Amino acid sequence: MLSVEEITTNNHFESAEVLKALSLAHRFLGELKGLCQSIPNQAILVNTLTLQEAQDSSEIESIITTQDEIYKHLLQPKSENIATKEVTHYREALNALFANSQADRLITMNKIIAAQKIIKGNNAGIRKLSDTVLTNEKTNEIVYTPPPPQEINHFLMDLEIFINDNKQAPHLDPIIKMAIIHHQFESIHPFYDGNGRIGRMLNIIYLIQQGLLDTPVLYLSRYINHNKTQYYQLLQAVRDNNSWEQWLLFMINGVAKTAQSTLSLIHKIKTLQQRYKLKIREEHPKIYSQDLLNNIFKNPYTKIAFLKNDLQVSRLTASRYLDELNKSDILIKKKLGKENYYFNAELISLLSNTGNLSNET
Repeated sequence: MLSVEEITTNNHFESAEVLKALSLAHRFLGELKGLCQSIPNQAILVNTLTLQEAQDSSEIESIITTQDEIYKHLLQPKSENIATKEVTHYREALNALFANSQADRLITMNKIIAAQKIIKGNNAGIRKLSDTVLTNEKTNEIVYTPPPPQEINHFLMDLEIFINDNKQAPHLDPIIKMAIIHHQFESIHPFYDGNGRIGRMLNIIYLIQQGLLDTPVLYLSRYINHNKTQYYQLLQAVRDNNSWEQWLLFMINGVAKTAQSTLSLIHKIKTLQQRYKLKIREEHPKIYSQDLLNNIFKNPYTKIAFLKNDLQVSRLTASRYLDELNKSDILIKKKLGKENYYFNAELISLLSNTGNLSNET
C-alpha cells in the first residue's frame, strides 16, 4: 500500500474530463451553501438531513431500518431494533465529529476514533488482529488485504497530515482530495467494524473543513447506495490497476448529483414551510410562532415534551397546540405506547422521495 504522498506524487489527476466534472460539482456546492445560509434556523436541515445520511450509509452495510422506526426511537429511545440503534448512533457520531472538528478546524485520528466508538458503542479502537481480509459478498473470494496492525498507525498519521495540511498537494482541488482521502481511509481499514460509515462521514466533514459547505447537509451515502456495485468495483480498481480517473469521476459526479438533489429538496422544504406558516397564521393565529413552525420541521415526529422544551410553555399548552395542528391536518396524531406523537406527513414524504441518484449519464 502506498502513502498519500506517493499517490499524489506519482499520479496526474486533473484530466480534461475530471476538470469538467469539478466545475459542475463546485457550481452546485456553491448554490447549496448559499441556500443553506439563507435559512435562519439551520437546525431544521441538520436534524433531518443528517438522519437521511445515517440511514443510507448504514444501509450500504446491510443495516436496514425505516424512517418510521428511526423517528419512533428518537421519541422513545427504548427500541430493541439493533439496526435502528446503529443508525441513530451514526447520526450522533456525525454530529460529534462535525462539532469537534469545528472547534479547531482539524480532523484528527483521535476525533475519528471517538466517532467510531459512538457508532459501535465499544472501545475496540484500531484493529490489533492480523489476517484481516475483505471478501466478495457473493463468492467469498478475497479481493483485498489491508495493511497489518503494525502499519496502521503509520498510514493513519500520513493521512491525518494530508487532511489537515493544505501545503500537501496544494495544487489539487479539495473535491479530488476528498476522493483520495476516502479511498485511502477505506484501504487502511483501521477498525474491526464501521470503516465504511466513518469513511463516508469523512467526505462531508472534509468539504466543511475546506469551506465548501458550512453544515453537514450533503448526504453522499444515498448516491453511493444507489451505485453500490460500481462504488466497490471502482474502489478495488484503484488498488488493482491504479485507475484513479474513473474513481475521481464517480466521486465528483456524486458530489454534483447529491448537491443538486439536496438543493431541490431544500427548496421543497422551504415551500412547504411557507405554506404551513400561512395556514397556521390564518387558521390558528393565537398559537402561531416561528418557534412552533421550526419545531414541526426540526422534528418531523414531535411530541408534547419536545414542544414544551422548545417553546418554553406548559405541558397543557404544548398539548393544545399540537392538537390544533392535528385538527388542521398539518400534523397527524398517533399513539406510541401510552404517549401521543404527532408527525409531519408531508415533510416525511419529501425526505423519503428524493429520486434516483444513478451515476449513469
